[in-house]
Amino acid sequence: MTSLVTGATGFVGSHVARLLAARGFRVRVLVRRSSRIDNLAGVDCEPVQGDLRDGESLRHAARGCDAVFHVAADYRLWSRNPRELYESNVEGTRNMLLAARQEGVPRIVYTSTVGVLGIPGDGSPGTECTPVSLADMVGHYKRSKYLAEEEARRLAAEGLPVVIVNPSTPVGEGDIKPTPTGRMIVDFLNGRLPAYVQTGLNLVDVQDVAQGHLLAFERGVPGRRYVLGCQNLTLREILALLAEITGRRAPRVQIPYPVALAAGWVDTAVFGGLLRRPPHIPLEGVRMAAKHMFFDSSRAVAELGLPQSPVRGALERAVQWFRDHGYVK
Repeated sequence: MTSLVTGATGFVGSHVARLLAARGFRVRVLVRRSSRIDNLAGVDCEPVQGDLRDGESLRHAARGCDAVFHVAADYRLWSRNPRELYESNVEGTRNMLLAARQEGVPRIVYTSTVGVLGIPGDGSPGTECTPVSLADMVGHYKRSKYLAEEEARRLAAEGLPVVIVNPSTPVGEGDIKPTPTGRMIVDFLNGRLPAYVQTGLNLVDVQDVAQGHLLAFERGVPGRRYVLGCQNLTLREILALLAEITGRRAPRVQIPYPVALAAGWVDTAVFGGLLRRPPHIPLEGVRMAAKHMFFDSSRAVAELGLPQSPVRGALERAVQWFRDHGYVK
C-alpha cells in the first residue's frame, strides 16, 4: 500500500511517516529543494519533490497512492508577510485535496488543529462540536487553519473521502524547528523562563498523534473530525512536571495577563515591526493564552481507539532529544 505524507520533514509528519513505514506502507514524502530531512533519518521512504502551490507537482506525488496524509502546515505565530500562511495553509490544502481527488486517491487524512475548535465559556473542555466561527480565531495562523479545514469539510460534503484530525499540543522527540511548545521547553532548559502566565494546554504524546493519523485512515468516518489529545494541564502544572524531570526549579512568578499582553505588544512592535525579526513574545501567542486550551478527545478514543499514553514520558523524551541535539546551552 502506497501513501503520500506531506510535512514529513516536520515534527508530527516525521512521526506519521516513520509509523507508516514501520507498518509496511510504501511511503512517499513530499519535499522541497530546501527541505531538511534530518527527521527522516532511518525511515524507508521515497522523497518526491513538489510544492503545495504547484498543483501539477502534487498530482504527480499523489499518483498511484492508496492514501494521502496531508500533515504540512505553516505553523508560525508571527510572519513578516501573513499572506504566506494563507498560501500554505489554505490554498496549499485546497491544492493537495484537489490533486488527491483528481488522482482518485481512495482515502485522505487531513491534519487540522484544536486551535480551530470552540472553547466553552464555562471553562469545560472543547469538543469537535463546540460552536465556533472565523471571528473567534485569534491571529493569522488560526484563521488560516480554520479556513483550510473549511476547505476540507466542503470537499468532504462533495464526496471526497477525507477524514479530519485535530491534534492538540504534541510533545516528544523530533521537534526540530521547534514548535512554540518546544521553544517553551528549550527556554525552560536554558533558564530563560523566569515567569509564566496562567493558562492551560492539552498535551499529547506525538507518537500517539501519529497513531491517531493511522487509526483515522483505518477507522475514521469521512467528513468527521477527531480531537487527538490527552491530558489537560495548566502551564504551572506543565512547568512543575519539567522541574521534576530535569531537577531545575520551576518559575514561581505568575505574570498577570494584562502585563503579559503589554509585553507582547511591545516585543512584537520592536522585533516584528522595527527589527523585522521574529519576536520573543509573539502577540498572537499571548492572546491565545487568554483562554485555557482544554479539549476532550473522547470521540477519538471511542471511535478510533486513540492511545492515551502518559504525557510525562513524552516530556522526558522531548527533554532528552533537545539535550542530545544541541538546543540546551
